[in-house]
Amino acid sequence: MDQKKTGLFLKELRKEKHLTQEELAGKFNISSRTVSRWETGTNLPDLSILVELADFYETDIREIIDGERKSETMNQNEKETLQKVADYAENDKQHILRRVRIIDCVGLVTMVAACALEITSLNTKAFFYKNLQDCLYGFTLGVLIMNALYVMGILSKVRENLKRRRMIKAAGVIMAIFVIACILLSIFL
Repeated sequence: MDQKKTGLFLKELRKEKHLTQEELAGKFNISSRTVSRWETGTNLPDLSILVELADFYETDIREIIDGERKSETMNQNEKETLQKVADYAENDKQHILRRVRIIDCVGLVTMVAACALEITSLNTKAFFYKNLQDCLYGFTLGVLIMNALYVMGILSKVRENLKRRRMIKAAGVIMAIFVIACILLSIFL
């Protein structure tokens, strides 16, 4: 796929409708900068917006992706299927984003707790405070690493692999051991 060609085609379609980038952006509740990026081929529209653009321009999605007009038109079933795929992809993205936010909040809370403990225990040399603080930092590190592994898709691959081997309960144990290992490393390092 040639992004530059697709971008030029999107620009051509917009000009056929006698719209500015700002006007088109207003119709789709996006920024004019986003439209500019599409038209220069820097970025491409999300699948959900691509379906809407095809409807708006009364063209085939394949034409937009290929960056040129074709004689055949997309039938209604294909449009509905693509819309369902776009909705599914959007729901999946929102689900992942929700999980990442939860993990980030847990990491942030433990980091704030560790920092607060460090600030309040500056005058004391108590071994307990130092160990608790190290545990919190280790937990935060473990959570941040788990978040990175989740975002990169590594955790889902491990989970699928464990599921195939009927070891899904072991996944939770492995994650707990990992976080505990980060805590212990932070205490002893």
